[in-house]
Amino acid sequence: MYDPNLFKTQNKQIKIKKLNDLPESDFQNHFILYDESLNKQETKINYLKKPEIAQILANEFHQYDGKDYNLIAYTILSNHFHLIFELLKGNTGISSIMKKIKGRSSLFINRKLNRAGKLWQDESYDRWVRDEKELYFIIKYILENPIKAGLASNWYDWKFTYCKPEFLVL
Repeated sequence: MYDPNLFKTQNKQIKIKKLNDLPESDFQNHFILYDESLNKQETKINYLKKPEIAQILANEFHQYDGKDYNLIAYTILSNHFHLIFELLKGNTGISSIMKKIKGRSSLFINRKLNRAGKLWQDESYDRWVRDEKELYFIIKYILENPIKAGLASNWYDWKFTYCKPEFLVL
């Protein structure tokens, strides 16, 4: 839905490096700035704001749980989502997994909205989690995202936030 290499700050568009190319010390700051800009953007493309549309995407996340990956957590907001999973042995690869999720959800969402055309941006921000500390930082960030976006006062109040119980950090 958005160019992943651009974000607006003080009404200026700034080109940023790919997040995986940044040193660890810079990654979190750039990611947070980018994500905050998504939360604040007023856009006509907010299909995920509709519960029946967000549910389609949530169903797709669960579709591959236990097959290609172990689903850990996600949140779905009006114009983007966050998803974290652990790849399982014999998986089809991150690119293939995201292509399946985006492809199937796009098909079902477009049908539901009686529309055609591109729904998702081509690129996803994927990031390898380096250690347990980073994993729990990311889970906490995902769970708190609807709160920071002003959509809920507790993560568990936002219908489209999920966390596998053994990974719960809040």
